[in-house]
Amino acid sequence: MALRYELDLQLFAEEKTEKATPKKRQEARKKGQVAKSNEIPGALVLLSSFLALMMFGGFYKERLVALFKDFFLHRLTSEITMENVINLFGSAAIQIAIMLAPIFAVVIIMALLSNYIQVGFLLTGEPLKLKFSKIDPIKGFKNIVSMRSLVEMLKSIFKLLVIAVVVYTTISGAQSEISKMGHMAVERTFSYTAKLTMELGLKIGAALLILAAADYMYQRYSHSKSLRMSKQDIKDEYKKMEGDPLIKGKIRERQRRMALQRMMQEIPKADVIITNPTHFAVALKYDGNEMDAPQVIAKGQDYVALRIKDIAKEHGVITMENKPLARALFHRTEIGDSIPADLFQAVAEVLAYVYKLKGRVK
Repeated sequence: MALRYELDLQLFAEEKTEKATPKKRQEARKKGQVAKSNEIPGALVLLSSFLALMMFGGFYKERLVALFKDFFLHRLTSEITMENVINLFGSAAIQIAIMLAPIFAVVIIMALLSNYIQVGFLLTGEPLKLKFSKIDPIKGFKNIVSMRSLVEMLKSIFKLLVIAVVVYTTISGAQSEISKMGHMAVERTFSYTAKLTMELGLKIGAALLILAAADYMYQRYSHSKSLRMSKQDIKDEYKKMEGDPLIKGKIRERQRRMALQRMMQEIPKADVIITNPTHFAVALKYDGNEMDAPQVIAKGQDYVALRIKDIAKEHGVITMENKPLARALFHRTEIGDSIPADLFQAVAEVLAYVYKLKGRVK
């Protein structure tokens, strides 16, 4: 029973139930794994293209008329030579490039903008690296029959249905006008056809953009789900970032022992040890040529205090009991600090007494 309980706990710890950490998301981003919908650039490009055609309609009309006018008025009567043909096609290519430039500019800008809005600035070559797992036929077959492939197929079918509905409703609404086109003038026929085409393009672009927004939300959900982590994954990541707590504890313990050892080596240089007498011990040193005030070179509590007194006794350092002063120095100073100004008088009296006992004056 206990073994089964442990197995259940282990399985629970390995379940991907936790949200991805910022570090996991950053690593996935470096690999090019981001939440991105390929439908948004296509929808925005289509919609912006028709909007650009609507905005630059007069410009295109003038350019087309000028192109055909030049052809019919000047080029038909010209002599057919290699030079004239080259000039004709060169001039036509320049005019066509000028006409297409606004559309191309809008398409490129919208394509870049749509990708930037989704993932920001991202430049990585990780997806281009050669990986033999990408050509694994078994894995490829699994990708074909996976749930993601099924979802993509359903999205494509739904997108076609939406486009079909938009086209059908638009054509049905204009059926009466279309039936009259046989009796219209050529100019009006072209004008109405262009208007109907623009209306269809704008409606289809808007519908696809709505579908793309929904697809983006789904891609974000799918991406977050694929990055989920287990509790054990989070623990392992924390260990890698912060280090194993056991190892860090051992390092801190070793550092503490080394610091304690260095402190004990300074005790023989002290002028006096002020004690509590059992709880605290503070070692003071003063050199008038190098120090402005006495300094604390060692301090300790309980066991460390006893060790400080033992070392002081071994090296003949005078120990004096002064409970208030020892407690104040222990709590208000660190090793290497000068004593606080308000304790100068008390410490001076202690040092004067010590120097008197040693038979020397500082």
